[in-house]
Amino acid sequence: MSVIVTDSGFAADDWTGAFDGETAIDLTSDVDASTVAFDDAEIIRVDFPSFADGRGFTIARLLRLRGYTGRLRAKGHVINEQYAMARRSGFDEVEIDDDLAARQPEDHWTARANWQEHDYQARMRG
Repeated sequence: MSVIVTDSGFAADDWTGAFDGETAIDLTSDVDASTVAFDDAEIIRVDFPSFADGRGFTIARLLRLRGYTGRLRAKGHVINEQYAMARRSGFDEVEIDDDLAARQPEDHWTARANWQEHDYQARMRG
């Protein structure tokens, strides 16, 4: 099972459709984001095969810069310390497995839900 993490905390997955490649797209971490056709996509899920693999953050940012306004989900090995980066790069939510949710409970994630207030670059710009 999976747990969905948002700024509000843990939730069950409310996406009931299949990831069919049209309205719901699954992307691997090595996809070229400039080639992704997302015109009919309601949700795009980007895989994180390892917490040390940050390519998904770049994919999210590029999809947003290209105009994708739908739901964007990070899936896999994203840890709570990366939640603010996930949100800043354009993700709406993170999908983690039950084991990670047990090791990093909800309060670890919600402690980082104020990601807009703790932005190093904005602080440096004044």
